[in-house]
Amino acid sequence: MKDYLNKSLSAQDRAEALTDEMNIVEQASQLRFDAPAVERLGIPAYNWWNEGLHGLARSGVATMFPQAIGMAATFDTELIEKAGDITSTEARAKYNEYTKYGDRDIYKGLTLWAPNINIFRDPRWGRGHETYGEDPFLTSECGKAYVKGLQGDGKVLKTAACAKHMAVHSGPENLRHSFNAQATPKDMEETYLPAFEALVVDAKVESVMGAYNRVNGEAACADSFFMAKLDEWKFDGYFVSDCWAINDFHENHKITGSPIESVALALKSGCDVNCGCTYQHILEAYEFGLISDEDISNACVHAMRTRVRLGMFDGETEYDNIPYEVVACEEHKAVSLECAEKSIVLLNNNGILPLSNDIKTLAVIGPNADSRAALEGNYNGTADRYITFLRGIQDEFDGRVLYAEGCHLYKDRMSNLAQAGDRLAEAVACAKHADAVILCLGLDATIEGEEGDTGNEFSSGDKNDLRLPESQRILLSEVKKVGKPVIVVCAAGSSINIESDVDALLHAWYPGSEGGKALAEILFGKISPSGKLPVTFYKSADRLPDFTDYSMKNRTYRFIEDENDNVLYPFGFGLTYSEVVCSELKYESGKALVKVSNVGATDTDEVVQVYIKDSCECAVLNYSLCGFKRVSLKAGESQIVEIEIPEKSFTSVDENGVRAKRSEQFTIFAGTHQPDAVSDKLSGSGCLSIDILA
Repeated sequence: MKDYLNKSLSAQDRAEALTDEMNIVEQASQLRFDAPAVERLGIPAYNWWNEGLHGLARSGVATMFPQAIGMAATFDTELIEKAGDITSTEARAKYNEYTKYGDRDIYKGLTLWAPNINIFRDPRWGRGHETYGEDPFLTSECGKAYVKGLQGDGKVLKTAACAKHMAVHSGPENLRHSFNAQATPKDMEETYLPAFEALVVDAKVESVMGAYNRVNGEAACADSFFMAKLDEWKFDGYFVSDCWAINDFHENHKITGSPIESVALALKSGCDVNCGCTYQHILEAYEFGLISDEDISNACVHAMRTRVRLGMFDGETEYDNIPYEVVACEEHKAVSLECAEKSIVLLNNNGILPLSNDIKTLAVIGPNADSRAALEGNYNGTADRYITFLRGIQDEFDGRVLYAEGCHLYKDRMSNLAQAGDRLAEAVACAKHADAVILCLGLDATIEGEEGDTGNEFSSGDKNDLRLPESQRILLSEVKKVGKPVIVVCAAGSSINIESDVDALLHAWYPGSEGGKALAEILFGKISPSGKLPVTFYKSADRLPDFTDYSMKNRTYRFIEDENDNVLYPFGFGLTYSEVVCSELKYESGKALVKVSNVGATDTDEVVQVYIKDSCECAVLNYSLCGFKRVSLKAGESQIVEIEIPEKSFTSVDENGVRAKRSEQFTIFAGTHQPDAVSDKLSGSGCLSIDILA
């Protein structure tokens, strides 16, 4: 038996043995994302590029979960892990079936380039909805859960997850191929790196992907500081470039003079697999003496080690018999529905929700009312059935539903031959003939998303400001003039300022294929809304630091200097249909203990949040999330909730980027939101706090 087929050996030993069987040309070929077969060794072709951000993506039909930012809004790591497990189950099912037909194309493999754990530091960034929000702790916890779900706990990896994009990367999209993001050692350690460390150290993520931009002058896919961090964390997976990012070394960053110089810089720095075409020049770089046999073989060992861990050379594995029928099955879609139910955030409610049985006619109006794109986000699969907001309401409501699109998502008219505002009259007519209006507004991935990915209409996928497009602002104004109750449902992956005074406001994110059903259940009171904002919603982008400034000063809830000045809805905020009260806060043996009581008349889920404030000089300006737990409470029920506070929460980071425990005095806050004045005012309740020695 060849050593690389010997399952009693370690993955490292097997990968080394397999690499030793290859010549230098074969080794080099395996570092391309579209690695060809090495037929003489029985190694089939393999395409490394597959996506699974919120369900298996770009490979036909699959269960579609809410976009990642919506998953973060659930504050439910067990549910996020379950979504990851379903995603990997469906990836395996499709892989098993496709390989029977010799189909080893892109988006068919077991290396899923997810999750995206970049920090959503600026609400203008178009790709922010791919992330778990603005907080390093929440991002870490969600990311670890998703990785655990994707990778499983079997004898082989179920799929190989990927932490991307290391690490200081969050726009602007139109500059990303030439931009140099500058981050201080303190911001790096305090904000940008913690989630990557958590996924590598705690979740044992199998892959890390670099970013397009430079960071402090170095290309992110060949950054000596980042690579040293991975070594420090004992990362032993494979490192992959973002797609065509190595081309940027010579074409845009101008830190190398040619493709072969870019190959040498990337490979010698530790980039094992190239998504793109630059590693087609590996042998040229080798012939010029810019890289060595060892450089090529080391990267090949890392790549083969991952394929060994996936069981690709083992014959039958424990996952090879997952049947195709599990794809988009009812059981999986039920979990997608649960995710959507828990992700939708109620931001405002004057008492109109849940809707009264007295309502006989509803007007459902807006460009996102019957939009599939408003459910999908980006990096998405295809659902076998989409329950849009309109369809969900029609299915749930016994009365008459009047529908009008009202306006284009962003253009001033629906028909090119018509005058501006050509659908407004229909919308107004529907509103006048209804008892109440459900106005479905927002964005989709044609407005906010990745540069060039979907033909983004504005700013390469970034947002110009935080307002709705003008066409929708006009629609909202005209519908409000009718004088009927107006409930706004906003589908968007980021902070949107809906300035108008409406009767209720729900933020639905991009809620996945079951989003319309989840929305209807909330509107009609079958369930209570329970999502919480994983990002701060601001009043205006004009009061934010410059988009290209990567300093954390006056950014996110941890560093904002005056929340009353620019915060519309704070991080961690979200209402329910009931009233949950926290009391009797204690700290014992590394845990916060708090009594949680549902004193309202409605069963509900609630998210208990724990924040910590360090007394030392180099602590974050405000406080940091250090624990959370979602609880289900019947009306009148109380529970004692225990939330572990990680030891890292008691450390701070100095200006040199050194993390250490520098004080013994801390303040612990607990409540259903963060301990800020805006949340107190919006929710009508405050947080508990105690001073502790730790």
